[in-house]
Amino acid sequence: MGRELQKRKRRSSRPTVRQPSSRRNKLRNPRGNDIVARNWDKNETTTQNYRRLGLVQRLKAPTGGAAPDLQAIKNKTGAGAKKPADAFAIEPAGAVGVISEVKVERDADGKIVRVLSGGKGKPNPLNDPLNDLDTDSEAEEEFADDGETWGGLEDTRTEVVKQLEAEANRPREKKVRTLSQREQEWLESLVARHGDDARAMARDRKLNPMQQTEADITRRLRKLRGEA
Repeated sequence: MGRELQKRKRRSSRPTVRQPSSRRNKLRNPRGNDIVARNWDKNETTTQNYRRLGLVQRLKAPTGGAAPDLQAIKNKTGAGAKKPADAFAIEPAGAVGVISEVKVERDADGKIVRVLSGGKGKPNPLNDPLNDLDTDSEAEEEFADDGETWGGLEDTRTEVVKQLEAEANRPREKKVRTLSQREQEWLESLVARHGDDARAMARDRKLNPMQQTEADITRRLRKLRGEA
């Protein structure tokens, strides 16, 4: 019987009805926040709005975005495009120019006695591009601290991001949950029948149809009496 029913379903012209999956995540509302909604521009796409507001959001699907720079793409992929130079590539010996200026010490006749320094840079026989970034005791003595303190990185946050951070850091008032009028009447009826016996209240199927546990009823009674 089941096999014949499946055959009739396949031959039927009615479309198959598929139940929506509960695992699919719903799309979030980008204007759910009041601050973002006030600064939202309906004439821009979602990507452009988030970029202008200084926010980052991984979109589920392309939404238009910003127009590509065709001229930049043409310059990168064209016939005359130059290959970007590798800043960390080590050039072979002899490929770089010879130091043109050095600091020397001469005697009374003008002859060179010794070489004090080889130009502005430090010796770099391997052409290491990070050689000038290394610091040592000699460099610290040569470039003494002028007393100025570093002010840190420049704040690049937008005004919207600052408002969102201020809202997130705002202290939240803890709301104490109180018993409703119907809940108070239910607890008073249990106390009127069983007194302080919370175990008997939990077993009472007539007054406790939702089968609240003994610990739950005890907690509610303490709140009713103002003990918690």
